[in-house]
Amino acid sequence: MSDDFYFRVYEVIAQIPYGKVTTYGAIARALGISRSARLVGMACAAAAGKLDLPFHRVVNRNGELTGKHNFPTPDFMEQMLVAEGVEFINGCVDLKNFLWEPEIY
Repeated sequence: MSDDFYFRVYEVIAQIPYGKVTTYGAIARALGISRSARLVGMACAAAAGKLDLPFHRVVNRNGELTGKHNFPTPDFMEQMLVAEGVEFINGCVDLKNFLWEPEIY
């Protein structure tokens, strides 16, 4: 994976609005590499704790907080989202009301 790819992922993450989330797959689709959600996840993990970006707003396709192990505590990601007004249903983000789809690059 190139540094350029990582940079493109981070550009999308920087645009996620306050109080919204997006998915690894939505970022991959926006970058023209649908089916590469895992690569997006790897880019997120590589920058964990290093960049001041809203990584807590990136969830999996079901709204699960799969990136939470990259934060200071297991519930940090959820706490950040709740503080922004994001709601959960059965432990998953309510994607129907809080999903943001990035534009195609």
